[in-house]
Amino acid sequence: MKELVSIVKRVENIAENTYSLTVVLPESAGEIKGGQFLNISTGDNSRLLKRPLGIVKADGNEITVCFQVKGEGTVALSKAKAGDKLSVLLPLGNGFEIPESAKNIVVLGGGVGIFPLLPVVCGNKNKKFYTYLGFRNKNCACLTDEFKVSEKLTVVTDDGSLGKKDNAVNAYFSEIESVSADLIIACGPPVMLRALKLKLKENNVTTPCLVSLEERMGCGIGACLVCVCKKSDGGNARVCKDGPVFDIREVEL
Repeated sequence: MKELVSIVKRVENIAENTYSLTVVLPESAGEIKGGQFLNISTGDNSRLLKRPLGIVKADGNEITVCFQVKGEGTVALSKAKAGDKLSVLLPLGNGFEIPESAKNIVVLGGGVGIFPLLPVVCGNKNKKFYTYLGFRNKNCACLTDEFKVSEKLTVVTDDGSLGKKDNAVNAYFSEIESVSADLIIACGPPVMLRALKLKLKENNVTTPCLVSLEERMGCGIGACLVCVCKKSDGGNARVCKDGPVFDIREVEL
């Protein structure tokens, strides 16, 4: 983990209310896994708390994150200009650990939950990925071209404006008999992950499943306890420090 001052290279609007931000670091942040994130300053001196954003791409000293505008902090980030200096703390959290034995991997992403999944799909060339992405509508869809490296890509929307009218979880389970998965990885809103956990149980699916949880965070390093989630054994876990990637059967959703 390093705290560095980065230089903004570009900010792009990639979908409705959704942006991609690329920064250049003064030195390498080391190995970064899909599912790990960074804390980044907003560039607004009146807002000192850094924002946690999932790392979508790490290419040498260049880091790309994507985010949805939700509050004044992300509004400020969406207006950053090339050359601006932003403090970053990275890499944070535990990413997806992909076993060597897992050759065929199902990927389930909902909305902005697709972001931590992309580096896994693009970074494991010796695996076959069967990817199901769900968005609210076609205007919210993004990065679908990047996911085309998958062996199979299915894109669905809540209103049917792009692909079928469906969600990522249902789209996968409608084809589960034809997709032999060694591992499932997923990220999306809580309602999506709860539906996934229920479907796995109802269908007696024992395939290992890793999920990246989306929780409101403060410090990003496990000190403030803002992002605590409940575990199935009755204990607690800090999403930022102990996660954000967990075995779906180990956490309450």
